[in-house]
Amino acid sequence: METKISEADLIINQDGSIYHLNLFPEDLASTVITVGDPDRVSEVSKYFDSIELKKGKREFITHTGYLDKKRITVISTGIGTDNIDIVFNELDALVNIDFEKRVVKKELTSLDIIRIGTSGTIQPDIPMDTILASTFGLGLDSLMQYYIHELSGDEHGILDAFKSHFSHIKGITPYLTAASNILLNTIGSDMEHGITITAPGFYAPQGRQVRAKNAIPDFINLLNNFQHSNNRITNLEMETAGIYALAKTLGHKALSVNAILANRVNFEFSKNPGAVVDRAIKMVLEKIIKQK
Repeated sequence: METKISEADLIINQDGSIYHLNLFPEDLASTVITVGDPDRVSEVSKYFDSIELKKGKREFITHTGYLDKKRITVISTGIGTDNIDIVFNELDALVNIDFEKRVVKKELTSLDIIRIGTSGTIQPDIPMDTILASTFGLGLDSLMQYYIHELSGDEHGILDAFKSHFSHIKGITPYLTAASNILLNTIGSDMEHGITITAPGFYAPQGRQVRAKNAIPDFINLLNNFQHSNNRITNLEMETAGIYALAKTLGHKALSVNAILANRVNFEFSKNPGAVVDRAIKMVLEKIIKQK
């Protein structure tokens, strides 16, 4: 017997749209680009040949359209993995839940989800304005403590090594998930690769200090010195690990593409951040339309 999902667990608006995103199942393409900043949605969709849908609710702005016969949805998530929890569960519900019957569909759909975001590198040899694809997302937030999350052998090895590296720091319960190999080898080809740290904040959780004192001294050097086999940590941001972990848990493919705007070791910031983000957008769109 099919298990019916309660109205409290899956909230559907009176018009039949999903609660936060305000979308109907037919509004969503099978290729989804996520961006943090709502203003960046139009910076992506301006390259579409046509736009069939524009919707917005709170920080969640959605455009769906076509580029060279490829249907694409671009949606803003806002900042942080708490928002990723909302967006990814609702994207999944749109394609894998029968809203009328409130049951999981017998045939599941796997979305291709590509994040285009900004980030800072912690490696001195990664040039400013680099476009980097995350091989793994390593989360320092608490999101995946609330989900059953299965690890592969490679993920186990890197995560165990990271826990050992940080064993003297209390209160950190990291999780780690790999990118989709398919998207990494297509969308992420010809890009710099590395492990991306997802922090639960922008200031002290990323080693910045303004007035409040940091509880973990020399945080950037600790991350910078981590190495496991050929894997090293390359950059810091606030969504990738949650995207990778929830995508894997829900059966979707995900890749995070990072415009490197800051070098935390060399204390530099990009002179033209908008141009770097625009280059990342165009690279991703060009690779999407080349996919079979």
